[in-house]
Amino acid sequence: MFTLTESAVEQIKSAAAQGGTEGMALRLAAVKHDDGSFDYRMGFDHVSDEDISFKQSGVEIVMAPEYVPLIDETTLDFVEMDDGQHQFIFLNPKDANYVPPQVT
Repeated sequence: MFTLTESAVEQIKSAAAQGGTEGMALRLAAVKHDDGSFDYRMGFDHVSDEDISFKQSGVEIVMAPEYVPLIDETTLDFVEMDDGQHQFIFLNPKDANYVPPQVT
């Protein structure tokens, strides 16, 4: 199951409001490379009949069926990085570069 953190939900809703895309779904996609690493894509889009979609915390999430096995078990978070910048990160245990978050 794909999940969003509270921080990610807040940022997605804020971005939709600022970009005039309120009411649109958050579309996710992923590509797995030969070395086991992943690249992720996301953006606001309309839902098509072929899509898999669900809602979490008021955010509709949509993806093409072929991405479900790649993104399943992933958490999307919005965090502050070491340089003070904020960004979305995908925490996917299927990704060769995945490092579990440190609990402090």
